[in-house]
Amino acid sequence: MIFGKQENKQPVERVLPRHLGIIMDGNGRWAKKRGLPRSAGHTAGASNFRTITRYCSNIGIPYLTVYAFSTENWKRPEEEVSALMKLFQQYLEEALRDFLDENIRVRFIGDTSVFSPKLRELIQRVEDSSACKTGMVLNIAMNYGGRAEIIHAARSLAEKVRQGEMAPEEITEEVFSQALYTGGQPDPDLIIRPSGEQRTSNFLLWQSAYAEYIVCDILWPDFKTKDLEEALDEFSRRQRRFGGV
Repeated sequence: MIFGKQENKQPVERVLPRHLGIIMDGNGRWAKKRGLPRSAGHTAGASNFRTITRYCSNIGIPYLTVYAFSTENWKRPEEEVSALMKLFQQYLEEALRDFLDENIRVRFIGDTSVFSPKLRELIQRVEDSSACKTGMVLNIAMNYGGRAEIIHAARSLAEKVRQGEMAPEEITEEVFSQALYTGGQPDPDLIIRPSGEQRTSNFLLWQSAYAEYIVCDILWPDFKTKDLEEALDEFSRRQRRFGGV
C-alpha cells in the first residue's frame, strides 16, 4: 500500500496502533539526490527520528520500534559504517543530556555485544536512566535481524530444556514470544516503511505475522508528522480479521 498515491479518502475515527514499527529507510538515497555523502543522509535521518519519536509519544502510541541498524548493514562500506557508529554515539550522548527529559522508556533490541565498549556503556546508561519512565516504550533495533532474533530465542529455550527447567511440549507460541527481544510487549499492529521499498528486510519477522504494512514513496529524512498522520488514518480504515471472516 503506497498511501502517497491514494486520493479522496473518507475521514474515519482514529484508531491508534498499540505498537508501531518504522523501517527508517532511504537516508542514502536522500543524500545522493542532493549530491551529499551518505553520512549526511544518516544525520538528517537521525534528526527526523527524534522528531517522529516525540510526536508518537505525544499522541499516545504506547510502543514504538524503529529499525536503526540491521545485522546486514555491516556489509556496507567501512566508511559508512564508521560514520553510523559515530552518529549512534552522538545520539546516545544527546539522549543522556536532553532526550531523557521526555517520558519515554528506551530499550535496545538486537545483539549489542559487537559494538565498542564506549557504545555499549552508553546503551546501558540510556536504558538505566529511562527505566523509571512510565510513558511510551521506544525500542531501537541495533544490530538487529528478525532471523537472528528467532534463533536467539530458540537457543535460549533449548538451553532451558537441556537444563531440565522446562519440557519441549511446554514451548508454545506465547512462551516463544516471551523469549524474543520484545517479550512482554504487544505485537506490532502497524509497520510503516518510507522509501517505497516493498519488503520486510528481516524486521520483526515473528511479531509482524498480522501487522498491517504501509509503504510510502517518501525517503525517511523527508517523512513528516503529516505523513505519519496519513498512515495512521489509513491504518484506521483497515479491517483487521486476523485470519477470520
